[in-house]
Amino acid sequence: MMEALRRLGLIGWIGDQVHLVVLSLPETARLPVAIIVVLWTSALASAFIDNIPFTTAMVPVILQLSDILPLMPLVWSLAFGVCFGGNGTLIGASANVVAAGVAEQNGYPISFVHFFRVGFPVLLVTSQLPQLPAIPANLSHAAFGWELLINKWLWYCLS
Repeated sequence: MMEALRRLGLIGWIGDQVHLVVLSLPETARLPVAIIVVLWTSALASAFIDNIPFTTAMVPVILQLSDILPLMPLVWSLAFGVCFGGNGTLIGASANVVAAGVAEQNGYPISFVHFFRVGFPVLLVTSQLPQLPAIPANLSHAAFGWELLINKWLWYCLS
């Protein structure tokens, strides 16, 4: 499936669009926006495409962005996105399919819809965490009334 998407040019198109969006921003906003875009693109796509081939297909996109931005925060954004995204649906990760098969063999069938009802909210909540470094401390203070300590810690980890 990933080979078909590559041949259709979808992965390259996604990379080009992300690159254009990032280039259109002021330099100070490029990295935070790239972190958020890579994270959510990979999380949402990984919910419906197995995360291992999707990660492989996204490496050229990350390398293209690394021409203008630091590589490691982009790599971590991709890693977090595909990891958390794989939890969103039954087909998002191979482990989900295996677990559903084992559950069914033991008399506990898990349908796609049932898994989605639990997994997709988990995807939405967990995917929020890695983007916290992209929220400037003054914005988080204004929006929430307090400064996020985790914000600084995650920024340090992703830098």
